Amino acid sequence: MSGLRVVPTWRHGQERLYVCLTDGRNIAWYDREAARVNLLSEDRREDVLDVLGPFLTGPVAIGPPPVPTPAELARLSLHPDDDLAPNRPGEALQVALDRDPGPAHRLRPDPRRRALAAEQTVGDALDRLDGAGWHTLHSVPLPGGDRIHHLAIGPGGLFAVHTVYARKQRVTVADPMVTLGRREPTALLRRVRADADRASYALTAEVHPVLALVEPADVSVTAPLRAARVLTDTEVAGLARTGGVLKPADVEALHAMARDRNTWVRV
Repeated sequence: MSGLRVVPTWRHGQERLYVCLTDGRNIAWYDREAARVNLLSEDRREDVLDVLGPFLTGPVAIGPPPVPTPAELARLSLHPDDDLAPNRPGEALQVALDRDPGPAHRLRPDPRRRALAAEQTVGDALDRLDGAGWHTLHSVPLPGGDRIHHLAIGPGGLFAVHTVYARKQRVTVADPMVTLGRREPTALLRRVRADADRASYALTAEVHPVLALVEPADVSVTAPLRAARVLTDTEVAGLARTGGVLKPADVEALHAMARDRNTWVRV
């Protein structure tokens, strides 16, 4: 018996299988997507391959982990409490609901749950852009209790995405006012642009404001928008078709900067 065990983990929808010693230390991991076994100890190579045998699918590369890039080194130096990358879509709402779920029976659905469902829908769509060279951070905290629902960073630039639950409602956009169904108009685009401006200040890079409407019945834009986009949840993936703005190294560097909670404390 080698004394090794395999521990699966999931992060952003991707699986990694870690090979651990009896004391919990990792000596290797199998990255399914990259089809690579990364060895921290060449001495245990055969034992590692033996314990991973039932999990390997097809040919795999085997060797020491790749040399980390400067962006990866910056990420590794972050304290876990300061790293925003693990945030789930709607993280702040989920935490609030866990702390105070509200009454079990109520006449009207809790608006926080609708907002959470909307952020999860848009967040999942943005997370699926990872394979196209994009990174998305969720529930980015801002001073004063505000937050950016989603911050997408990729070849097409940076986008601060504000999500609104609009299921089966007619939405009218008259910049900066947005009207959902029969509700009173609100200057929502002003808020969306303010969030993008704060992100631009924090990252010293241009951040584009986006309003994402989840499952609207109809969207009417009455006049050209000023420096903002209005998309439905099914159109969010179209951001991946934009490119030519940031190089891969710039994307990684901005992502490393944006995921650090301390980047946002003075905006």
